[in-house]
Amino acid sequence: MLDLNKLKRIGLDAAGKAAEKASQTVKMGAQKANLSVKNRRAAKSAPEEQYIVALDIGTEFVKALIGKVRQDTKQIDIIGVGRQHQALSDMQAGAVSDIAGVVRNCDEALGKAEQQAGVSVRTAVIGIAGELVKGTTTTVRISRKQATKPLDITEMERIIHLVQERAENKARTQMAWEISGGGKDVEVRLVNSALVSIEIDGYPVTNPIGFQGRDVVVQLYTAFAPMIHIGALERVAAELDIDLLAVAAEPFAVARSVIGDETNTAFSAVLMDVGGGTTDIAVINEGGVQGTKMFGIGGRAYTRAIERDLGVDFDIAEKLKLGMASEDIKSSVPAAKVKAVEASLQKTLSVWTSGVELALAEFPQLDHLPHRLLLCGGGSSLDMLMDALQQSDWYHDLPFTRKPTVQHISPSQVVGITDKTGNVADHTYITAMGLLRVGLDTLNYAGSSGNSVKEKIDRILQT
Repeated sequence: MLDLNKLKRIGLDAAGKAAEKASQTVKMGAQKANLSVKNRRAAKSAPEEQYIVALDIGTEFVKALIGKVRQDTKQIDIIGVGRQHQALSDMQAGAVSDIAGVVRNCDEALGKAEQQAGVSVRTAVIGIAGELVKGTTTTVRISRKQATKPLDITEMERIIHLVQERAENKARTQMAWEISGGGKDVEVRLVNSALVSIEIDGYPVTNPIGFQGRDVVVQLYTAFAPMIHIGALERVAAELDIDLLAVAAEPFAVARSVIGDETNTAFSAVLMDVGGGTTDIAVINEGGVQGTKMFGIGGRAYTRAIERDLGVDFDIAEKLKLGMASEDIKSSVPAAKVKAVEASLQKTLSVWTSGVELALAEFPQLDHLPHRLLLCGGGSSLDMLMDALQQSDWYHDLPFTRKPTVQHISPSQVVGITDKTGNVADHTYITAMGLLRVGLDTLNYAGSSGNSVKEKIDRILQT
């Protein structure tokens, strides 16, 4: 079994270096941004249309999706797709480490998407990942002094803000311990918040307004990120001259992509987004996000292992890793080298599965874990990884009621998002599609008339 502290140190060292480098390179972005950014300042979308661009700034690739909002159905059609490879020094453990380099890559991806879409889009949602993004479900019990007084929206607003405040203090303390051993305060910001459940005197309710009772128990999912990471993304947006609609924790975005309607209480699953630098996990139980966990092992860790064990360059190691999925390529490589590559991959895979087990063990509030595992991200394309989840006994010490089923998330499973380009072909675009979904939710909350209780609570959660 992998030591948890050792696993966390691996990700934290990389995240700390990334944060330090990001703070030193802020000024470089303005000097190195491409000329197409200037063109974006001059271009305008048709005023009667509404568009959103999702920027999934991954360790390996930047993906840009341009979505056109269908006003009649409040759904999104993807009309532009762009992708750009990142340099090794641009990102570390899911965090920006070279702002200028990331700006260039984002501008390339945006340019490709805008060329295909035929419009220039200014409103963007950007994803944030990394081990220092803390997403948890906080439970708070409130004893009301006037039990016979019906709950109203003002009292619910006070309760929700109290839960958010407690969750923020918990996240700040946890980050302070992980970064500096608790010796220094860490500035954090709420990036996502969603209501999981409400009980009044032990009775579950979906709409608390009008109910009487003494004890109100609220479960609220919140995701917080360090200001230095958010600041780097805001700087990227400023250099690209785009308006930042929202910053979203990427596992939360993946969860929103497949949950769909928030009243879908039948949906339960463990979602895994295996990227180049991190693995992001979200647990959904009966339609509610129970929490998100991240650790700093992704697709690049496998490549680095081959690079180190075989003494080859990173690019060659990457080709050897990808070649293990092709029998034609494997047959052209000496058998001894194939065996060495497979041994190197297996060693890293063992560390990764231990990381998954440790992350899922940190959901003690659940009596059992959902047996359905849904994967996305380029790192999950490794056949060996999928085979390990399906065939090994990694799950035996976890509270699964039966053997988990494992599959990739298909773009067709994303609720409310339709690809009109034919280029969103597989599970590697799910996170970007989820960011579009978060953007659509944000627009719906901002533009709602506010007449219903649900709309009012949704707006409270966004503030």
